[in-house]
Parts: sequence; C-alpha cells; structure tokens
Amino acid sequence: MKIVDIKTAVVAYHGQATLVRIDTDEGISGYGEANPDAGAAAIVGLIAELKSELIGEDPRNVEHCWEKLRRNHIFSGAQSGVFLIALSGIELALWDLAGKAAGQPLYRMMGGKFRDRIRLYADCGDGDDPSGSPEGCAARAKRMVAEGFTALKFDIDNLQHPAKFDGANHTANGAELRTMVERVAAVREAIGPDIDLCIDLHGRYDVPTACRIAWAMEPFDLLWLEEPIPAENVDALRQIRGRSRTPICVGENLYMRWGFRELFQQQGADVVMPDVPKCGGLAESKKIANLAEVYYIPFAPHLVSTPLGTMATCHVCGTVPNFLVLEWHALEEREVWDSYVRAPDGSGSIVKDGHIALPDAPGIGVELDMDGVRKHAVPGYGIFE
Repeated sequence: MKIVDIKTAVVAYHGQATLVRIDTDEGISGYGEANPDAGAAAIVGLIAELKSELIGEDPRNVEHCWEKLRRNHIFSGAQSGVFLIALSGIELALWDLAGKAAGQPLYRMMGGKFRDRIRLYADCGDGDDPSGSPEGCAARAKRMVAEGFTALKFDIDNLQHPAKFDGANHTANGAELRTMVERVAAVREAIGPDIDLCIDLHGRYDVPTACRIAWAMEPFDLLWLEEPIPAENVDALRQIRGRSRTPICVGENLYMRWGFRELFQQQGADVVMPDVPKCGGLAESKKIANLAEVYYIPFAPHLVSTPLGTMATCHVCGTVPNFLVLEWHALEEREVWDSYVRAPDGSGSIVKDGHIALPDAPGIGVELDMDGVRKHAVPGYGIFE
C-alpha cells in the first residue's frame, strides 16, 4: 500500500478547521484533522508542501512517516507551532488509514482500551449571558448538568473588565477578582458539590495575580485552575502550584513529549492537557500521557476540534490509564458541529449524556458527512481537491 495523494478541506468551526485526506493506491483513504488555532491558510499551505515527502510511503508505517517529516524539518520549525499542527493532522489521517487497512478500531491498534466511554466536560465559556453575569453562568451550568455532563468549565478572565487599570500588564485588581469569585460561587451553588468544576484563565495573568486567584478559588473545590500564566515558564508555574491547594492544569500550548518534559520534571502542574490534533498527534499524545503517568499526573486533553478530531482524541483517552476528562467545546455551535460526521449508531450526535462511546468500526470510527462538509466549507480552499 502506497500513499498517492494528500488533500485538504477547510470548514467553519471554532474559526476554520482543516480536514486532511490521505489517498492510497489500494483505494483506501484516511481522514484527519489539524487544530484550528494556527489558521487554515498556514496549515493548508504547509500540508501542500509536505505531501511530496510522503508520496510512495506505506501509510501503515505511521510513526516512520511522522518522524520522517519531523526530522526533515528540524531547521524550519518542526519543534512546535504551525508545523506540528499540520503534522498532527497528517498523523491522524495516517492512523485512520492504518486502522481501516487492518480492519481494527484505533484503540485496538494502540494497545486496547481501559474504558468504553469517554467522559466529557462541557466548556461553558461565559455562560448564557454574553456579559458573563453570575446568573447567566449558573443558568448554563444547570442546563448542562441536566443534559448529563458531570464536569463543566467556565472562563473568568476578562481583559475588557471595566475596572481594569492598565490594558498592558497582567495584574488584576480587587474589583476584577471579586467578579471572578462571584461567577464561580454562582456556578458552584447551582450545581452542588458533586459536579466537577474547572476554571480557565487563558494564560492572562502574572504570578502574584495567579496566586491571588488560586487562593480565592479554594473554597469552591475546583477540579483545576487552567493556565493562570503562559505555560512556557515552568519555574513560575511551580511557584503558583506550590503556593495553592487549587490544582493547576496546563499544556494546550506545549508540543510533543519534549515540550512537556520540563513541566513534569519540575512538577509544574497537577493536571496536563495536551491538544491531540496540535501537539503531535495520537501516538505522541499517548507518549505524553505515559510520561504523565510516571509522575502520577492525570491526562485531560484540551480540544477544539470537529467530531472527526474529537473521536480520534477519544481513542487516545481510551488507551491510557490516567485519563481524567476530555474537553467538549461545541456548546454554542452544536448544530454545525454535529453535521460534520455520521454517528456510528445512526443518531444525530456522537455526544450522549456527557460521554462519547468508543466505536468498534475500523480506524477513527466515524465517517465525514460530505453534505455537512460542503454546507459549511470555507470558500477559497476547495473540498479535498
């Protein structure tokens, strides 16, 4: 079996999501997805440049193909960023192809599963009220719990807060902190003590503010406080973690196992959250999860993908013992999100009661619904052309 072509399509979701298709001389195609954070133009262009290096390769040699591209480009940015995002999309498609060729679901190709269903947390953003009022946050929280979710996440960072003294520095004042506490208090009261609650800060703050926020969150028994500062300074993260009883979660902006090595060694996080279609792909994410297990750190991937990238990520979550919970970010784009794949059981969505069931179909286990892809395709990129 040989690769004969690699093509892309771009669809509207969380901005612009890049889908990848790898074709073979035996008529089998594999599909993957690259994280949308870098922008579709950069990812599509890079994949078009890289495909000539994989033409003629056996797609079942997934890690060989991945390593070939990485090593060929170590002097042109293959350590992180756009290159790794594009490589992740290619790698997901290679695994889908390998699974289809073997007639096996990805979880079995990756060593078998620890669980049949993958627990999700609903990313609730600012709640039902665009202003992020405590009442709007509480209303959304209640609604998601009623839909079967046992874990939720809310955003409490606000760079446009009316009380902010300075738009350039990363220090929050007392009024900003009070607004944060009011939101979280309203959500915790609405959902009770048994629903897991995560809070995201998007790396917006400095160490003193991060510590103040972490201390203020202690009464609410958070599952984690996410990225209080940017993740690149592990020494600063370790300071925050060491000064608070609130667990600290980081990792969506780190790449490959090398990007996580110092974080683990310096014990800079309580929970790790690599983004699978961003940090290097399925096999690389499993290696990161295995490293986290050495340090007894839970694995809770970040995710902003369509159902294709989501289901691919679920296979990794099913094959590692230290999986905790997976992000689901489609609350405000649910109809569009559901339209991109056909659910294995024939229903309208792969998400049911706050979980996704691992499919037994070969490869990733979901097929693209081309009607949905065409309906929401971003003009100018073509659809696997």
